[in-house]
Amino acid sequence: MKTKRIVLSGGPSSGKTTLINELERLGKHCFHEVSRDLIREAQKKGIAQPFLTQPEAFNTAILQSRLVQFKEADQVTEPYSFYDRGMLDVVAYMEYANQPIPESFLLECKAAIYDEVFLLPPWSEIHIQDKERYETFEQAKTVFEHIKNTYLSYGYAIIEVPFGTVTDRVLFILNHCK
Repeated sequence: MKTKRIVLSGGPSSGKTTLINELERLGKHCFHEVSRDLIREAQKKGIAQPFLTQPEAFNTAILQSRLVQFKEADQVTEPYSFYDRGMLDVVAYMEYANQPIPESFLLECKAAIYDEVFLLPPWSEIHIQDKERYETFEQAKTVFEHIKNTYLSYGYAIIEVPFGTVTDRVLFILNHCK
């Protein structure tokens, strides 16, 4: 049985990681966000914001890490694999930042097809900025629109996750997985 690849995406401060952690606690197979780890690694090397100062290298590292996650799901025997962001999030962020997108990125994203995409809107009540999340809430809303438009432009049907408790949101996702 092939695992279904389920993406949880959205702008910063939408609760993706909290939901991924809860899904994992419930025994679901999950792939965690890679960008925070890559940012922390760069910061240890004295690079405060690699997404701004070294965008090409940073975006390549994120895309490659997410491609590894995508391929690792081929070995998963669980019905679903949940991802904290998908490969297309890289393209959406690059569009948001007006960065050139290499053709190779687009080809990789077209080849790596997810089964479902759940989109979480930015949530002002949980928005925080920190060393890895630099976006203001207004910027988070703009990033959300870029992510939404990117997934739609690749032909994905998006399921928007309503605000609510972690339990309610997880149940919504699980009840809508096909």
